[in-house]
Amino acid sequence: MTPPAEDSRSGRRPQQRKQVLLRLDPLVYEALARWASDELRSANAQIEFLLRRALAEAGRLPGEAGPIPRRGRPPADPAP
Repeated sequence: MTPPAEDSRSGRRPQQRKQVLLRLDPLVYEALARWASDELRSANAQIEFLLRRALAEAGRLPGEAGPIPRRGRPPADPAP
């Protein structure tokens, strides 16, 4: 068995994303889902976006926190 690969930028092992059970009022979830849809995000991505923004505004976002991972299809290569 091989050890996990290290992140070449920081020299540390990449961490797996944490899973959190979140209970929301159904109307709050519906409003969040509509907002996420308007911004072309999933509800989960919208929650992470909002939490990161709140942490940054409060000066509590760790400097080691990387950007939100991009999901979906990679951009097409421009024609040569």
